[in-house]
Amino acid sequence: MTKFNDTLLRAARGEEVDHTPVWFMRQAGRSQPEYRKIKEKYSLEQITHEPELCAYVTRLPVENYNVDAAILYKDIVTPLVGIGVDVKIKSGVGPVIANPIRTVQDVANLGDLSPEDDVPFVLDTIKLLTTEQLNVPLIGFAGAPFTLASYMIEGGPSKSYNKTKAFMVSEPQAWLALMDKLADMIIVYIKAQVKAGAKAIQIFDSWVGALNVADYRIFIKPVMTRIFTELRETGVPLITFGVGASHLAMEWHDLPVDVVGIDWRLSIEEARAKGLTKPLMGNLDPSYLIGSWEEIEKRAKIIVEQGVAQPGHIFNLGHGVFPEVDPDTLKRLTSFVHDYSKELIAAKSN
Repeated sequence: MTKFNDTLLRAARGEEVDHTPVWFMRQAGRSQPEYRKIKEKYSLEQITHEPELCAYVTRLPVENYNVDAAILYKDIVTPLVGIGVDVKIKSGVGPVIANPIRTVQDVANLGDLSPEDDVPFVLDTIKLLTTEQLNVPLIGFAGAPFTLASYMIEGGPSKSYNKTKAFMVSEPQAWLALMDKLADMIIVYIKAQVKAGAKAIQIFDSWVGALNVADYRIFIKPVMTRIFTELRETGVPLITFGVGASHLAMEWHDLPVDVVGIDWRLSIEEARAKGLTKPLMGNLDPSYLIGSWEEIEKRAKIIVEQGVAQPGHIFNLGHGVFPEVDPDTLKRLTSFVHDYSKELIAAKSN
């Protein structure tokens, strides 16, 4: 059997590595022809409920691109069904919720997640991947409370989060209760993923960039501190990430996390200058992936050079792969980052 590649885990702990590890958010599915073929027959929900099929989709990018980690294929709203949220993934729209949160009673009506009973298919997929199929770490994940709450309050995807933010400031008691309820769910869900075999965890707070720093400190930071503090017990590296949230990067750095994920709005150099000493993940703008190779290479070079300046960098995109991206571009980019970082690291140690 191929030797286990733990480069990502070492980088996440700030240890020395011989090359910069690479993975791409939304690397599973999206632009892959094999995935598109599966999607002709199965919906996202059907794929995630079939461990064999879900494991295949999850491991495909590792085989195709030679990335240093797999990310579990599923949606961030997957566990919400287990606590009583009536959510459906609508093609071309995203998660749509039939019973949005409006009052403190709506929050009280939510149940508790039992991962073994409510999402056994997720755990079975993880076991299959980590015991039989992968020679790289599997990253498990969950949505963060603000991002999940935004779907639950808006009733679906939003560009403004007006209802969410209004609810947060005008119903602080209900908001706090919702944060606690979601934190409980996330903690048991992630602990079950780690127990099943996940070797690292990412908490996606995709939409929290909609908040200013003051509101983040009051309404979000305490619950995030609680979640990560409890998840430290798992012993696996913990990653936090959001989009359009550079103004919150130092707030994330304060959290008990191992890795701070940044998007393209904040360079690694700028992040270090601000005082972010923890390992960083990022941060090529995914839009460039449909541009010329010369431009992709030029920009990836800068990221790799800034990343190797100190131990603790994981190369990723500033957000997820989108369907128009050519899979060969991702394969070529992975190879370039591996080779170029290896050269730079070797030169540094000589």
